[in-house]
Amino acid sequence: MPAAASELQELVEAHSAPMRTLTSAVERVVVGQAAMVTGLLTGLLTGGHVLLEGVPGLAKTLTVSTLAKGLHADFSRIQFTPDLLPADVVGTLIYSPKDGTFSPKKGPIFANIVLADEINRAPAKVQSALLEAMQERAVTIGDTTHKLDDPFLVLATQNPIEQEGTYPLPEAQVDRFMLKLRVGYPTKDEERQIVDRMAASAPPVNIDPVVTLDEVRACRAIVDRVHLDDRLRDYIIEIVHTTRRPKDHKLEIARLIEFGASPRASIALAQASRAHAFLEGRAFVTPTDIKSIAPDVLRHRVVVSYEAEAEDVTSDDVVRTILDHVPAP
Repeated sequence: MPAAASELQELVEAHSAPMRTLTSAVERVVVGQAAMVTGLLTGLLTGGHVLLEGVPGLAKTLTVSTLAKGLHADFSRIQFTPDLLPADVVGTLIYSPKDGTFSPKKGPIFANIVLADEINRAPAKVQSALLEAMQERAVTIGDTTHKLDDPFLVLATQNPIEQEGTYPLPEAQVDRFMLKLRVGYPTKDEERQIVDRMAASAPPVNIDPVVTLDEVRACRAIVDRVHLDDRLRDYIIEIVHTTRRPKDHKLEIARLIEFGASPRASIALAQASRAHAFLEGRAFVTPTDIKSIAPDVLRHRVVVSYEAEAEDVTSDDVVRTILDHVPAP
């Protein structure tokens, strides 16, 4: 191994230690859901927002709030409801009769970690209040634009859209999320651990902050240096391009796809695969990293057609077919 690569490997091993500490702290409270925790850490390491989808009761909110408690960071939770207003999210101007001036009252969006709980239970007007914050890392109140803290991360939960009282998220907002994680039911053994741990009147386990924001920033700097070979960059482009023009790749699924993934997907897949390799303790990306994270990056960016819905084909099915078809380097 060349000296530079050896040095980078040592840096990855050293700087990934805080993430392992944070994972251990979360596991003291949350049973199972390892994939969800890994996805949240991927978002934290890349600055990419994360959307969690699953039925109620799967510890989505608990996992996000526990992760936030493990950080020396400002945390806020916004419970999205049908009567929520945009000002309840970003803030508003308050008039002072004493001196006849307006002053900004900042909303809960001004935090390092923002939990947008049940985000699809509020109308699109409220959801769109997050767009500027998620993309520009800034919020405009009145005629003044306020920069958000660094790091800034939106971790949102949503119920499946088939449930009563939910609104589908606008495509523009869904695309702002780097990852969309599907949260499933625990195994029988995990559920037994949950019952043993939670089915009691004792207070829940509390965790103390174990990772500072400076450590998070240092980890991000190392993630950016994780080696991504040119052949793997081409592999990422090939996967994303296949979602748009499957016929060019001799894949007969065009009728199942309404819209393919945008270039933002290519960027997100490159960033997320680096973070995945970092969490695995490696200073280089492998095709396995890309394949492991690709469903979470692409499932909300590939829009299936009505024909696919009629045949009960989901975006996950389409992405899986593409990953099986596109040869890895």
